[in-house]
Amino acid sequence: MSDNSDRLVRCFASVFPELSESEIRTASTETVAEWDSLAAVTLMAVVEEEFATRISDFDLPELGSYAAFNDYLRARSLI
Repeated sequence: MSDNSDRLVRCFASVFPELSESEIRTASTETVAEWDSLAAVTLMAVVEEEFATRISDFDLPELGSYAAFNDYLRARSLI
């Protein structure tokens, strides 16, 4: 796993500490009961801080899984 992927996993772990690394990699709003609107905003803020970027509020509804965050960051060459 790359250092940047480790960083994203740590972001998720800080918001969802009950999840294992393998659960984080498959996490989505459908599989994590605790992933509500407050968790989504918190996760967005944690990712923004960790990767020194700004995520548009308009993009947040599309970021409903670990994979979506990963793809979003890759598309912006941040991961």
